[in-house]
Amino acid sequence: MSSEMKIAQFKQELNTQTIRAQLRNSLKDKAGAFMSSMIDLYSSDTTLQSCDPHEVALEAVKAAALDLPLVKSLGYAYVVPYKNKPTFVIGYKGLIQLAMRTGQYKTINADAVYEGELRGFDKLSGIPDISGERISDTVVGYFAYFRLLNGHEHVYYMSKPDMEAYAERYSPSYSSKYSPWKTDFDKMAMKTVLRQLISKWGPTSTEMQTVEKYDDRGATPAQEVQEKANRTMIDVQVDESTGEVINPEALPEQDAKPADQTEEYNPGF
Repeated sequence: MSSEMKIAQFKQELNTQTIRAQLRNSLKDKAGAFMSSMIDLYSSDTTLQSCDPHEVALEAVKAAALDLPLVKSLGYAYVVPYKNKPTFVIGYKGLIQLAMRTGQYKTINADAVYEGELRGFDKLSGIPDISGERISDTVVGYFAYFRLLNGHEHVYYMSKPDMEAYAERYSPSYSSKYSPWKTDFDKMAMKTVLRQLISKWGPTSTEMQTVEKYDDRGATPAQEVQEKANRTMIDVQVDESTGEVINPEALPEQDAKPADQTEEYNPGF
């Protein structure tokens, strides 16, 4: 199937009543603009076009539910293919945006730490001292920091080797050649320290809890168990602090869903 035919098929998916209703409910008058960004995303990504267009649309709707743009250059949210399955992935900027919506953060930030910048750790507080002078482009670690309006502050740091071990162990998408861990490791690492920081020590919100359900997986272990409960027994282990699957090999393959293409494309709302 040609790229033009795949794009036309995707547009048909966006015009189904279910997708249009979800976009309207989430974004109101911004639904039309978001639909246009979904089309731009799909049209410009040939690897995404190899996925079921119905599933791509459903993953994109997750970004709409969080009111996060799907423009790659902005870095708030993405839909990436993982084993020919489209997967919603929130960017570290998206996490910052959701945290700020709680109205309790004065400052929140995450960044890479380069060789020469890390001078050590305070033994009492565990806070890293990154006041050193950068001497190369070699990344040695990642930090996340917040300061609340009430003055409370906290910082979380992981070395690069620890981050690599974490990603390999807890992220099911890590081994995929299309994984954002392969294409944007630093951004995924910054998102990881941010998520750890916020989930363990920061004020959270319903939106943040929603992110924990399906970010970097496409579905939660609980959803996988429910969908396959009457077909096969599986033993899924989950890291309680991060929500990441520890043994992804236990997850069954998802069934493909047929696309509903009965309606003609109409971008109007």
